[in-house]
Amino acid sequence: MSLSNDHSRSPPGPAAPVVLGIDAPTLGTLQQLQREFGSVVALTTVNGRNALFINDAEDIRTLLVRHHARYLKGPGFERVKMLLGNGLIVSDGDIWRRSRRMIQPSFSRQNVHRLLSVMTRCTESRMEAWEKVVAEGGTLDITQEMSDFSLELILRCLFGGDYDTKLMRTGENPFAFLSKESERNLRVVLQVRETRQLILEIICDRRQHADHEEYDFLSGYLAATDKDGKGFSDEELLDEIVTLIVAGYETSAGTLNWAWYLLATHPESEAALLEEARQWLTDRDKVDEAALSAMTFTGAVLEETLRLYPPVWLFTRRAAADDALKNYRIKAGTDIYLSPYILHRTETYWPEPDVFAPGRFAEATDSRKGERPYFPFSLGPRRCLGEYFSFLEMKVHLGLLVQKFRMTVTTESPPELDLGINLRSAQSIILRPQLRSKSEMSVAGSKA
Repeated sequence: MSLSNDHSRSPPGPAAPVVLGIDAPTLGTLQQLQREFGSVVALTTVNGRNALFINDAEDIRTLLVRHHARYLKGPGFERVKMLLGNGLIVSDGDIWRRSRRMIQPSFSRQNVHRLLSVMTRCTESRMEAWEKVVAEGGTLDITQEMSDFSLELILRCLFGGDYDTKLMRTGENPFAFLSKESERNLRVVLQVRETRQLILEIICDRRQHADHEEYDFLSGYLAATDKDGKGFSDEELLDEIVTLIVAGYETSAGTLNWAWYLLATHPESEAALLEEARQWLTDRDKVDEAALSAMTFTGAVLEETLRLYPPVWLFTRRAAADDALKNYRIKAGTDIYLSPYILHRTETYWPEPDVFAPGRFAEATDSRKGERPYFPFSLGPRRCLGEYFSFLEMKVHLGLLVQKFRMTVTTESPPELDLGINLRSAQSIILRPQLRSKSEMSVAGSKA
């Protein structure tokens, strides 16, 4: 009997137990296992659990899309739950399905488009700050800049006018520790818990004033009801809001950090993005969905950035029931390890996988067709709800700022990776901003 028809056979793998976590040694271990045993590896972890590392694109899609109901969150999510509570990223089963259905309308295209002016204002604020840096001949810690930008933006999109009147009432951002602390340790968990009282105060005030007219994510969450007409409790709402703040900020901050570095080191891609931005974003007062949708090369830059540096570099699942993929059987209780970082850099799927080439995602290439070996935002029903919002935010940011500034690197050494829960640069990326020449600026229009 051929392997393709014999689900009783186990994939190859090492005899000795394997140490797996969410760290740099784990990446090295998984890469070595792939080289030795192939795209599906059976192993036993040091704590005695049966596990599979899957790097086969078809199997990954089957598991996350068609067979998603047979899997729960896997090892490592205990740490995430301590930080986020039982929000959408962590929850499973009926709790997850109810929350997902209730939250989804808040991220509809129509509602996200209502936040474009917030994205523009936050970008303009960054532009003014960078102009001062240029005038002083300074450099930018682009890693910190993107953290600050993304955190302010998600908070303004979440709380609307309450950002200025309630969140910033002391003059300091109570969530600033998220952008200043790279570790997601117990201290950060405690700091997040301290902010929940402030969030609860804002929630209670909103519940008492149903006449809130401005759209923001909090108003959408408060209006959400399940099939029985029941809304979120305060505790449920707190978990979902903390999840949105942390996950929404970290994804965009990390992607923009890498995107600015890649553009600074790939002038041809920067020039193409600049040309597109000049065509569609010459008037900041007319940043709309049509213009952003037309910015296909900017989208390709972001997708290629996410291919090389997916925000979550390691996903885990646990089989809740027996399952069978195309070549083997998975027993209930098996832990599953999936790595977008490794899949996205596998030469079988991506020629010259370590090369930054946004053209891979141009409309005419195969990578835009069918089922791509690509899942920076996961796949299937658990695919990130905020993906569209994040792309609009990043297009506005890059499209407006690239017309004003050219970035150059200050060191020839490429950034190292910090492989925690999120993939970050191990050290801050320092770039030198320069104003574009008057001839360059005139092409972009008086408002660009």
